Amino acid sequence: MPTEPSDNLRKIIHIDMDAFFASVEQRDNPALRGKPIAVGGSSARGVVAAASYEAREFGVRSAMPSVTARRRCPELIFVKHRFEVYREVSRQIHGIFARYTDLIEPLSLDEAYLDVTADKRGVGSATGIAQRIRHEIRRETGLTASAGVSYNKFLAKIASDQNKPDGICVVRPDQGADFVAALPARRFYGVGPKTAAKMARLGIHTGLELRERDLDFLRQHFGKSAEYLYRASRGVDHRPVKPDRIRKSIGAERTYGEDLLEDAALYQALEVIADTVWERIDKNGARGRTVTLKVKYSDFRQITRAHSLVDPVRDRAHLGELGRELLAALLPVPLGVRLLGLTLSNLLDSASADEPAAAVAEPAPAQGRFDF
Repeated sequence: MPTEPSDNLRKIIHIDMDAFFASVEQRDNPALRGKPIAVGGSSARGVVAAASYEAREFGVRSAMPSVTARRRCPELIFVKHRFEVYREVSRQIHGIFARYTDLIEPLSLDEAYLDVTADKRGVGSATGIAQRIRHEIRRETGLTASAGVSYNKFLAKIASDQNKPDGICVVRPDQGADFVAALPARRFYGVGPKTAAKMARLGIHTGLELRERDLDFLRQHFGKSAEYLYRASRGVDHRPVKPDRIRKSIGAERTYGEDLLEDAALYQALEVIADTVWERIDKNGARGRTVTLKVKYSDFRQITRAHSLVDPVRDRAHLGELGRELLAALLPVPLGVRLLGLTLSNLLDSASADEPAAAVAEPAPAQGRFDF
């Protein structure tokens, strides 16, 4: 039987901006509205940082190589990114959040968790707060946001994607177990294509089928993820919203079907990875001082090389330069390389650089009537 929610419930909202980077570009350039656009480079080594909903209809997605995106959508319009503009709009949106709660956990420039249990403005409804926030975002920025409202972070995040774009989904405490039961297993946060395929082989296609497996079975097949899957399949997630959440590192890696042997091929592969890493860095509004290169050879031997700086990495070109320097020290590679990875760590979050991180506060119990 699914675990019942606690009486002392949190009221959590997950706000996710709709196609954020692309929507900002369409807002600022009316000629782009209603057209398939991709934010990112259009070169052979370029990567899509964001795609408009018009482009997504053709299968264009973020982190996709630009050549693939162009092949899927020949009419695709590439737009150069303007991360300073995106960061400024993000600050504006977070200012709206702060009107309703002090418990804000940013996940990136375009999404965040809000704990509105204390009901700072006395609205009386978590759904009402989410609707007000969405309305104020539209009025003040000209952009749309989707929201998920529930009693924990897991459900709120899944719910925010349920009625995108420009939608809201509310999962009340008495609905959590049934909502999760009907979900495709691949919708669970952290379940990627490989794990989803493994679940399918085990006969697990839905949240209900996942819930029917006991903890020993999940540990046997999913290791460290077992406890999370066990709780999530029952609609349980006790994680608090943490205003001081800071990522320890941001990176990307890629495994190749054929080992890379030539220096030129290795440098080109590294540039593609660096594009992905920098897009993730900018999306999170973070900067860091340590660049680490990860290399796995054809014999599965793995090494890492790192370079730390006094000041944060300046920009994408600087990241690429440091990555190339680390790679150059390992060349030539007679064994061939099957995996490359690049990571930026020793991060300094842009928000925490200006002011001390806020203390994590437990939400106050709901007083009187407070509806979802």
